[in-house]
Amino acid sequence: MRLLLAEDEVELANAISAVLKHKNYSVDAVYNGIDAYNYAIAQDYDGIILDIMMPGMDGIQVLTKLREKGIDSPVLLLTAKSDIYDRITG
Repeated sequence: MRLLLAEDEVELANAISAVLKHKNYSVDAVYNGIDAYNYAIAQDYDGIILDIMMPGMDGIQVLTKLREKGIDSPVLLLTAKSDIYDRITG
C-alpha cells in the first residue's frame, strides 16, 4: 500500500514514516502543502495523511484542491486543533 505523508515537523514525519514502513507500507514524506499537492496529483496513492497546519498550503486547502481535481484517495487529517469548527471543516 502506497501512502503520502504531509507533515511539516520533520522529526514527527520521520517517526510516522518509520512506523508505517515497519508495517510494510510504502511512504512518500513531504513537509509542506505545495509538495503534498504536487505529489498527490502526480502519483496514485492508496491513502494520504495530511497535517492541517503546514506552510505553503494548509491540509484543508490541499484536500479541497485534490477533490476538485477528482482525486478521491482516502485522507486522514492530522491536527492539534480541537475546536468544533475545525473538526467540521475537516
